[in-house]
Amino acid sequence: MFRPALRSSLLLARGHPNVFGPSRIAARLLSQEACSQIQNAVDANPVVLFMKGTPDHPECGFSRAAIQILGLQQVPPEKLKTYNVLTDAELRNGIKEFSEWPTIPQLYVNGEFIGGCDILISMHQSGDLETLLENAQVIPKVEGDAVPVQAAV
Repeated sequence: MFRPALRSSLLLARGHPNVFGPSRIAARLLSQEACSQIQNAVDANPVVLFMKGTPDHPECGFSRAAIQILGLQQVPPEKLKTYNVLTDAELRNGIKEFSEWPTIPQLYVNGEFIGGCDILISMHQSGDLETLLENAQVIPKVEGDAVPVQAAV
């Protein structure tokens, strides 16, 4: 899906000389077409996860943890779209440029970049991820306590 659009150019710019001699900085430029395709992908579903492997067969511990957290949050499968970045090296690099986030997995909710595995773990532990998913109408809001509190006798 992404491969033809993710062809990006390599820009070499000369930096200022330093004690080690002239430096060169390499920056990849994500094409407008690739950027549009990624944006369309993250906008097409309420929850989008760019990961290594698939939900049934994650190929790194961080991707496995992200899938497990989304499972614990009870994100419905029909609201989750995943992309295996290991099948396309250009997508793997392109998504990092798109989000300006250096690691994978990467989670998007309603088109907004949330973060990587470390952010998901932190948000899950604090309850912020549940709140985010409820406010995004990905999971139903839990109203009050499930068991009524009884008055002290």
